[in-house]
Amino acid sequence: MVQPFRTGEALMIYDSACWAGLTFRYDRERHHIRMLAPEPLQMLSSAPYAGGSTVADHIVNVYVTKDYNRPDPIQHLESEIIAWGYPLDQTVGLLTAAKLTHASLAEAEGDQARIVVCTTAGTSNAARAGRARETFAAYAPGTINTIVAVDGRLAPAALVGAIITATEAKAAALQDLGITDPQDGDVATGTTTDTVVLAVSQSARYGAEHLYAGSATTLGNLLGRLVYDTVYEAVRTQGEA
Repeated sequence: MVQPFRTGEALMIYDSACWAGLTFRYDRERHHIRMLAPEPLQMLSSAPYAGGSTVADHIVNVYVTKDYNRPDPIQHLESEIIAWGYPLDQTVGLLTAAKLTHASLAEAEGDQARIVVCTTAGTSNAARAGRARETFAAYAPGTINTIVAVDGRLAPAALVGAIITATEAKAAALQDLGITDPQDGDVATGTTTDTVVLAVSQSARYGAEHLYAGSATTLGNLLGRLVYDTVYEAVRTQGEA
């Protein structure tokens, strides 16, 4: 795993070593990280812009301040995507108040798949799911944003399973780091505003389709370890310059 954007340059690009053509670009002046895929990917996400199930080749993770309170964040993201020249119908958009410079990336090639993960994280609003707490109806910017890009073929059940495994890995990293919910001091399972994006090539280059993606499958085990590592590093270094 690496944090390639901490050098302070205004424009930095990370090229995947295992998935040719997959890139992450950090633009300091325009306050976002863009993932660009070499082909359209099947997306399943909780992203505020173009979330749910869609097909896209761009993902943007956009920095906003912690007091962000726009009445229509979807319209805000749409206007930014247009201004930056990205295709609206091929872009999934995220918001975060975490440090983009501290994004953590990890990648590996495994059984009938290549996986690249990018996480940005801040835990000022850490929370434990399943506890009664103050709630709100308005959208707030995501704090732990994880992009999981998979070059491989996943069945519908595996798509959902991969999201579950990524979420479990995130919770495990927070537990091992001792991150707690400030409301009651219990170990946090995430923050109140996390987002995950699963982006899958579904490429015919692979002869086998992954039917499941639980933590004991070859796909899920690798995916979970990469998510764990990136969440751990991004959270551990969030207070560093």
